[in-house]
Amino acid sequence: MPLKVGDYVDVLDEDLSGEVIFAKNNIITIQTEDDFEFEFEASQLVKVENPKILKSSGFNEDTFQKIHSDKNPQKRKATVVKRKERTQPAMEVDLHIHQLVKSYKRMSKHEILTLQLDTAKRQLQFAMRKRIQKIVFIHGVGEGVLKLELEYLFKQYDNIKFYDANYQKYGLGATEVYVYQSK
Repeated sequence: MPLKVGDYVDVLDEDLSGEVIFAKNNIITIQTEDDFEFEFEASQLVKVENPKILKSSGFNEDTFQKIHSDKNPQKRKATVVKRKERTQPAMEVDLHIHQLVKSYKRMSKHEILTLQLDTAKRQLQFAMRKRIQKIVFIHGVGEGVLKLELEYLFKQYDNIKFYDANYQKYGLGATEVYVYQSK
């Protein structure tokens, strides 16, 4: 049953309820009794037929809350993330030598490392100019020389923080850099 303006709804997995004030496609805007407005997907809401009957039928607010919380034991706290941060993907820089040059057979290890570090520095400066906040440098596992050199490079900047990238996506072979933006 589609929700429409004027319906009273409860939010699944949260202690929140209100009246539908706007419904378009699958996005529903509700207004709470405290006049706060929230947007949810329709699948996150359940229609309450007559909320006034529930409250006046001998249930006090505590009993109503207890029943409501027993049905939804796992409450998720909503984390507020700015739209820009939520939609902005991390910039990925693959520093594997075969991604940087066509042929590296005649290059020494020193030349390879120098090229990789120059590429990392150039991409980091590019990200800072373009105000990209998250950069993932894919360096691979190997002997760890490139990773150590990258850490030395990152420590030279005051406005960045670096840490191991998402293990599920990159394993141990990547470092994520967060660039603090000055306003």
